[in-house]
Amino acid sequence: MTRPLRPPRVVATDLDGTLLRSDGTVSERTREVLAALDEAGTQVVFVTARPPRWLTEVGTLVGGHGVIICLGGACVYDVGTRQVVESRGFAPLALGGVVRDLRAAVPGVALAVERVDGPVFDASFRHDEDTPEAWRGPVERALDAPVAKLLARTDDTAQDEFFERVLDAVGDRALLAYSGAAGLAELLPPDVTKAGALSAWCASHGIAAADVWAFGDMPNDLPMLAWAGTSYAVANAHPDVLGAVTHLTASNDEDGVAVALEGLLDGSVSRPGPFADRSGA
Repeated sequence: MTRPLRPPRVVATDLDGTLLRSDGTVSERTREVLAALDEAGTQVVFVTARPPRWLTEVGTLVGGHGVIICLGGACVYDVGTRQVVESRGFAPLALGGVVRDLRAAVPGVALAVERVDGPVFDASFRHDEDTPEAWRGPVERALDAPVAKLLARTDDTAQDEFFERVLDAVGDRALLAYSGAAGLAELLPPDVTKAGALSAWCASHGIAAADVWAFGDMPNDLPMLAWAGTSYAVANAHPDVLGAVTHLTASNDEDGVAVALEGLLDGSVSRPGPFADRSGA
């Protein structure tokens, strides 16, 4: 027998690989479900590794209001004002040591930093954005203000070996958040996670973990999924995520988040979606 689900006060979902399709688009089905949840008073909070500058269009999916937890938990972005209202970053002096040790541990490593006022990329850092002069490195010149995320990229080292070198170099001074991008290490301040930022925001609004449904696909979502009262993995999720959640739903390309949430709108919240309830009878 399927255990009835507790209707959420908050739906927290990752974006890339979870809510968004593989081509980065949002289906009309998903748009309709998000709009209906907003109309019904269920708060939808996006929890993403994306930086603030990639959130303007995404904010329209939550009715142009509310918040987005971004940069892996380092920042809280207000959708209505399009401003970062909370941020946590590396201490500049400590980060200088991390940067120095990474360059020594991984010769030729390309680095980038994400600050609230924008990124700075090493000249060799490969990315898909236009780079105004203000965004060009070396990153050492951008450590005079708190940095929310440090990125390290290499094309010359196998990923497992690369991650081992990065972890050996940074120790407990940074947290490696694996989001699935090949050859890319995303480093957060050691006390920053998606789960920490989401739980703090919920606590400030009187919302318990039991009242949160969370959706994700990659290992950097695991702490958030473990914290939430109800956790869903999309079918395309990393194996570690598939084995850790209370519920499974369809893939991101099959609108898995929308599929799972439609039961809220028709009143059948005991329905776990297209796959079995993982939480027990």
